[in-house]
Amino acid sequence: MANKKIGMWMYHNGGGKDIEKKIIDQLMEREIEVQTNLNLRFAKGSKEGIICNNVSMLELDLFFSYNAGEQTNTQKYMYETIDKYISTVNSYQSFALAEDKFKSNIALNKAGIKTTEFFLCHRESPEYLVEKFKEWKKLIFKQIDGWGGNGMILLESCQSIDSLLPFLNQTGIRHIYLEKFIDNDFSDYRIDIVNGEYISCYGRKANARDWRTNISSGGSIILREANDEIIEIAKRATKVLGLDIAGVDIIYDREKEEYVVLEVNAISAFATPEQEKIGLTFNDKKIEKIVDLIDSKIK
Repeated sequence: MANKKIGMWMYHNGGGKDIEKKIIDQLMEREIEVQTNLNLRFAKGSKEGIICNNVSMLELDLFFSYNAGEQTNTQKYMYETIDKYISTVNSYQSFALAEDKFKSNIALNKAGIKTTEFFLCHRESPEYLVEKFKEWKKLIFKQIDGWGGNGMILLESCQSIDSLLPFLNQTGIRHIYLEKFIDNDFSDYRIDIVNGEYISCYGRKANARDWRTNISSGGSIILREANDEIIEIAKRATKVLGLDIAGVDIIYDREKEEYVVLEVNAISAFATPEQEKIGLTFNDKKIEKIVDLIDSKIK
């Protein structure tokens, strides 16, 4: 009989359901029971605790949240609360820090890790945006908590700025977050780290009609090898943000001739079945290391 019990919320698209099953099977071999489908969007809270899908969340030994595509404000609010009472992977504090592009870039730069040049101001101060455009000439607007390339806008003319401001006024976006456009070859490195250990490296390349490398924006997976410098940067970035699991996106700045961290993802996807066919074979290693991590956190 299992003597430990954890909860899991795992994405199911792109082969995620099979990944979930493999994680569960390996945890059960270690006598760790797993409660699944714990989408905290549907949780209920009272003085008795937090109940989700008939599971008392605060009586679990650990909660493993690994679903980027279905996050809601309620889900994150409950995640933050649960984190105060039981172990979580990643911790909510680290997850929230990585989700915020401005705060995570501040933390990385304070630790001496090179990132893109970035700037933030309130949307009621659009004159700062104009000043940055004059300085950088070419820049990117991003939502501070966006992912997958969603909401990213390349600003390289006065007309593009004029189009952005009405968009901001019609949305609930409070901040103008900008990054200087980096001279690069429109490809990146994705480095997977679990519990401080290097798992894998692959790349993504933008299509001929776009500048974004994100798969959801039309980019494609490419095979590539990581050198020692890139691996060390990724390990340091993961540690600075306090993440157990991370996917660190790195690009090469051709102007400065150096690698810079573009983003650190707290929920980095596994290879899909289609990607495995072209040579991405890191899933089994990543699963094993995640199971080791969960086991170590509940002992």
